[in-house]
Amino acid sequence: MAERSTAAVDVADNSGDEPLTAKADEATADGVAQTRERETAEEGTAETEEPTSPGAASPPELHSGHKLARRYRLEECVTRLDGFSSWRAVDEKLRRAVGVHLLPADHPRARSVLAAARSSALLGDPRFVHVLDAVEENDLVYVVHEWLPDATELTALLAAGPLEAHDAYQLVTQVAQAMAAAHREGLAHLRLTPSAVLRTSSGQYRIRGLAVNAALRGINSDTPQRTDTEAVGALLYASLTQRWPYEDDAYGLSGLPKGVGLIAPDQVRAGVHRGLSELAMRALVNEGATASRQEPPCTTPEELVKAIGEMPRIRPPEPAFTAPPEYQRTTYQQGTYGRTAPRPGVTQPVPTPPPPLQSRTGKALKWAVSALLIAALGLGSWQLADALMDRGNSDDPGNADTSDEGDKNKPKPTRPIKITDGAEYVLKGGPQDLQGVPNTYDGDDSTYWRSKSFIEGPKLAPYKPGVGIVYDLGEEQDVSTASLGLRYGGDHTTVELYAADSMSSSTPPSAMKKIGTVTTTGQSAKIKAKKPVSTRYVLVWLTDVPQSPRDEYSSAGYKQAITDVKFTG
Repeated sequence: MAERSTAAVDVADNSGDEPLTAKADEATADGVAQTRERETAEEGTAETEEPTSPGAASPPELHSGHKLARRYRLEECVTRLDGFSSWRAVDEKLRRAVGVHLLPADHPRARSVLAAARSSALLGDPRFVHVLDAVEENDLVYVVHEWLPDATELTALLAAGPLEAHDAYQLVTQVAQAMAAAHREGLAHLRLTPSAVLRTSSGQYRIRGLAVNAALRGINSDTPQRTDTEAVGALLYASLTQRWPYEDDAYGLSGLPKGVGLIAPDQVRAGVHRGLSELAMRALVNEGATASRQEPPCTTPEELVKAIGEMPRIRPPEPAFTAPPEYQRTTYQQGTYGRTAPRPGVTQPVPTPPPPLQSRTGKALKWAVSALLIAALGLGSWQLADALMDRGNSDDPGNADTSDEGDKNKPKPTRPIKITDGAEYVLKGGPQDLQGVPNTYDGDDSTYWRSKSFIEGPKLAPYKPGVGIVYDLGEEQDVSTASLGLRYGGDHTTVELYAADSMSSSTPPSAMKKIGTVTTTGQSAKIKAKKPVSTRYVLVWLTDVPQSPRDEYSSAGYKQAITDVKFTG
């Protein structure tokens, strides 16, 4: 199943025409463990939010495993606030992770949430996290959206430090262009915070919660383009300085010192790109020009995109290149190790070779060596002839090989291993057939252990990672093969064999020692290990099962039954 990622909606407490100061805790995000939120009168909610009446609808009481439209299975609640909840879910039809926002149909914002979701779904811009479905059903309103497992929200990126100039340039360019496209279609975000911007593994930025985030919180604005433009300026400011451009701390970032007002990013942190610093101020200071240059402020995303286009393009930094160490010629020569290297230009004397063996002792030595060589040659010829004669005798069919070498080359005979006990291995969900486990090693092919019938297959995931049985061999033994009798044939059955640590093991198969695996379309399976594995407990694990007809125990579906299991060592 998909891991927790950054694809759920964020729900901080600021909005509207006021500056995006985020007077609440960090927004929730499904790639980051940030589900804390608060909503207090002292911190102040935005004036444009709709007040919650005493009789407002309460959040639907749902739980993990609940299905919507017989398709979306809720997995984990990531937000529960202000009458609505957000979930990580699984689309069982398409087998993919999705995000779901839920609220009662009689919630005062239900109509506006549906309208915002359906309008956002029509945009179809790849720079936004897409709305996949918006439905009112069974007194519930739910919005289904994409879940991006490979994306990281900007909040997490800024926690590690400010962005490089090129990364910040890419961020403001992509986000400003996306918001300009949305406003051309009459859509505003109004909740464009660091937790609403995601960066994928390919380096592309995507925006989540277009129109929907604001509708969930009852946020509106008389100047939506100005609000979103100022939000983009705040994102750029935070990316350059790792500071939030207002006095209050927000999204894990420290605010500016109180009483000093809004100061340019290049005055907050040394080394900030001057052009990007001025661009951030033009987006944030909407009632006047910046102090450094009399450039007009940007009040719409279109104007911000135009201002970015007038800047010199910021290129990515050159990759760091480390020069290889300089080649040094060694001065080592045979017989000269440790000596001082000769000076250049000085001719070295050529050593005089030793004189040949011309003395009486030298001649005697040469004759002795020659005699030894002749003797060795004769001895080798005699041994070669003797070996050839022995080989001719061994080819005689009457001669039997009784040497130890012959025994070593013969394959070792296999022996059956007795199964003393067995228990069903349940990794997820409930058991399949606890009473049928002994039927797999009772010696009777007419009895069997069976799995339940599954709707989809042959692979059991994501419903179950697999089904199987752990067998006790009585003591630790070398296991080399396993033979299984299967009740159902068809396309297809996959069986894996593992060395388990106990009968009641809770260790996942991925952490066990794998003995072997096989995939078959018939009614038998044989697994051979590359080399015997020493273990007392063996797990027979089925991950894929064929589609089989209805029988006396279960309906038609993807299922399998084991009639007989045998191990040899």
